[in-house]
Amino acid sequence: MITHGNEIKLFAGNSNLPLAEKIAKKLNTSLGDCEVSKFSDGETSVHIGETVRGRDLFIIQSTSAPVNDNLMELLIMIDAARRASVGRVTAVIPYFGYARQDRKARSRDPITAKLVADLLTTAGADRVLTMDLHASQIQGFFNIPVDNLLGGPTLYNYFADKVDEDFMVISPDVGSVGRARKVAERLGCRMAIIDKRRPKANVMEVMNIIGDVRGKKCLLVDDMIDTAGTIVQGAQALVDAGAVEIKACCTHAVLSGPALERLENSPIDELVMLDTIQLPPEKMLPKMKILTTADIFAAAIENVYLDKPMSKIYD
Repeated sequence: MITHGNEIKLFAGNSNLPLAEKIAKKLNTSLGDCEVSKFSDGETSVHIGETVRGRDLFIIQSTSAPVNDNLMELLIMIDAARRASVGRVTAVIPYFGYARQDRKARSRDPITAKLVADLLTTAGADRVLTMDLHASQIQGFFNIPVDNLLGGPTLYNYFADKVDEDFMVISPDVGSVGRARKVAERLGCRMAIIDKRRPKANVMEVMNIIGDVRGKKCLLVDDMIDTAGTIVQGAQALVDAGAVEIKACCTHAVLSGPALERLENSPIDELVMLDTIQLPPEKMLPKMKILTTADIFAAAIENVYLDKPMSKIYD
């Protein structure tokens, strides 16, 4: 791994310290001395406690809940590094918040993903490392390089030994078809699609299932689970259509609002997620399993640092 650690610096905000520490361990280094706290009025305070002049700096921070606090932490850390004459700043954002606001769904709506991209660039980020953007075109919102790493391989490698002739990959909606197809191809199994319509935000109504799931073991694949309405209603639709076993996986465990109650009472037997968002113990259910992304992010950071190609990571 990295041998000239005197030139690289890894810093972390407060959003996902366990993942940041795992990444640092994979790189045979430790997190830099950076105090991120709040003033009495709630404003974010950042103090970098060591020199970063001319260094290659990586700031690890998911912009998960509380989204605005974590985003401000990241922006202020980038600004502090810039003012300390850092050589290059890479924002490592395992979960990129506001990614669902990537277009004008209605008149007079904002495109907040573009705004966040502008804020990161203006703050002084030279590059962004993230994983499974909700909309891949967000990469084009930036005028700096963006590496959108893939969480799929970690997930489908976990399920590889469970595949048999009755195993099927399920896309919970039309928007996830591409992701589900890749998983089905890698696992060498068939797939089906749940056709749905959404009357309003966070409300989903299942229409029908495209494909025969009777007697099948089904794996629902999505990029994130927020209120869990999509995944839970999809799982129930599969059971109603004759599926005998339901598993689910996602990259980002947002799990807001009624998500935990819905998942606990759902027919999902096992839910596998990645650690792009830190889940406190009280949000963990017995049916949940967390896989780490530290290996992927460590390899990507090393490649950026050494100016090596990223293609092997994507392959």
